[in-house]
Amino acid sequence: MTALSSKKRDLYYVPLPVCLINRQGKVLSASDKINEVFLYDELIGSDIFTLTGVKASELFEAAGSEQYPVIRRNNKSFRLVPTMVSFGGLKDSGGQTGEAEQEEELLSVLFNDVTTFEELKEKYNDERICIAKVQVDNYDELTADMSAQERQSLTNAIDMIIRKWAEKANASINELDDHVYVINFEQYFLEKLIDIKFSILDEVRGIETSADFPASLSIGVGAGGKNPAQTEEFADAALDLALGRGGDQAVVKRNRKIEYFGGTLQTVEKRNKGKSRIVGHALKQLIDQSKKIFIMGHSNPDMDCFGAALGVMRLCAIRDVEPYIVIDNYKDALQIIFKQAKDSDEYRFINSERAKALADKDSLLIVLDTHRPSMVECPELLDICERIVVIDHHRRVEEFIENPVLAYMESYASSTCELVTEILQYMTSKKALIKLEAEALLAGITIDTNGFTVKAGVRTFEAAAWLRRQGADPTEVSRFFQEDKESFMIRARALAEAHFYEGGIVVSLCSQAHPDEQVICAQVADQLLTVRGVKASFVAGINGEGRTVISARSLGEINVQTVMEKFNGGGHLTTAAAQVDISPGEAIRKVLEIMEVTQ
Repeated sequence: MTALSSKKRDLYYVPLPVCLINRQGKVLSASDKINEVFLYDELIGSDIFTLTGVKASELFEAAGSEQYPVIRRNNKSFRLVPTMVSFGGLKDSGGQTGEAEQEEELLSVLFNDVTTFEELKEKYNDERICIAKVQVDNYDELTADMSAQERQSLTNAIDMIIRKWAEKANASINELDDHVYVINFEQYFLEKLIDIKFSILDEVRGIETSADFPASLSIGVGAGGKNPAQTEEFADAALDLALGRGGDQAVVKRNRKIEYFGGTLQTVEKRNKGKSRIVGHALKQLIDQSKKIFIMGHSNPDMDCFGAALGVMRLCAIRDVEPYIVIDNYKDALQIIFKQAKDSDEYRFINSERAKALADKDSLLIVLDTHRPSMVECPELLDICERIVVIDHHRRVEEFIENPVLAYMESYASSTCELVTEILQYMTSKKALIKLEAEALLAGITIDTNGFTVKAGVRTFEAAAWLRRQGADPTEVSRFFQEDKESFMIRARALAEAHFYEGGIVVSLCSQAHPDEQVICAQVADQLLTVRGVKASFVAGINGEGRTVISARSLGEINVQTVMEKFNGGGHLTTAAAQVDISPGEAIRKVLEIMEVTQ
């Protein structure tokens, strides 16, 4: 009998549940106490992964690391504690070295009963306090045309739903205003809310109102903070995200983990333009206090980003300050208007390297059409400039430029050009823009609304009308959108080869790489929405940098923003996009998996 065989036999008498496995995960021996873990016999020869759900490779890696897995078996919790076993230099009964046994690496796995500890841990987690900040969306717009009786009836209906919701959780509830609540509840109820995907959003949306849009809630939930103060900070940050993404949704923030629920309504357009006036006045003061101003959008700017940059440049020029516009590369779709702007000698375009050399901490940096640090043209400028202004129309995501002195983010707006145009109206005289700037702003609005068919509200048309009075020529604007024959053929093939699925989902691939692929994919996605029965379209292709771009569009029933966020992209309920490092075909397959479409 070999020494190893003796060890296997002796293991049977160990007064603890333990087993011996090899690199392949085969159970070589086990103690008699192993039946406290597993109720069936004849474990010898079984696979450890089949028994525990933990791979042998993971157990070998965990040996000595003190990061041990926990499993649930026989109504108990066990922590698996692996230890390397060495049999170097062992000899068999004939005095010969057993080389095969000597080289084989074995692992003893102790099943440590931690049932009481795990139950206490679960109880502790279940009883931790969560804080929810609940706000009725667009309360002023919702009740603007209501009589006092109708307003009170609506308030009571919403209040009753929220209080019943809190009562189910044995929660405390404080009403800060007619439309703002703070609710404290234990974490076990949060898991129930997540399971039912915050159905309270649907209940409130189902209330009948006399307004043109339904009532809705924004909910920010903070959980897992080190103390109540930090948990409340999480709740505030979550509510800011919910509001910044257009409302009608719940956001749960647990440390760095953020989850989104709801978001099925279009963002309601604000009737009051007071905020534009306030932002315009604040921006004017910041410009007056600055000797150097840099205007920067996202990398590879599109028409909305570029048009907004020219508009903000005019704001600065009106205050007798000549700003720099930071731009490294631009898409083919900007070729005509960019050349026209550069040839006019009205604007100072510089690249990122030049901007970093000129900027200092006292410079004013105005970021347009994005609020994500990773997407700006020159991220280093965010660290150099201490005063930053953000103007954007995208729904807010977790990644956000830190501590801007002024942030004007309105997800209801069709485009950043629309927001800049409204600011211009309150800071300029009747005829302040030159023709190119008016046309650039109108072009930005036109492209982001797909010709005033998507996300075009009353204020969008008012902005377009003002730009028309400023000299914008729609014929010239359409010239900016002319494309080459190659782009036209790529788009035609993508339309012809589109695949339609049940549920109103359509996908397509742009088979040929193109520098302006993002625009082509967006155009294809827009056109596919015109097909009867289509609810959402997804189109992928490869841009000039070799990356896969995805454009997503919907008619509002499907939230394509949440789909694109899974690719680290973003956008709006009906318009979203992303860039990824996988192939277009793989990207489309992943989209179909997310949409739960049978391929």
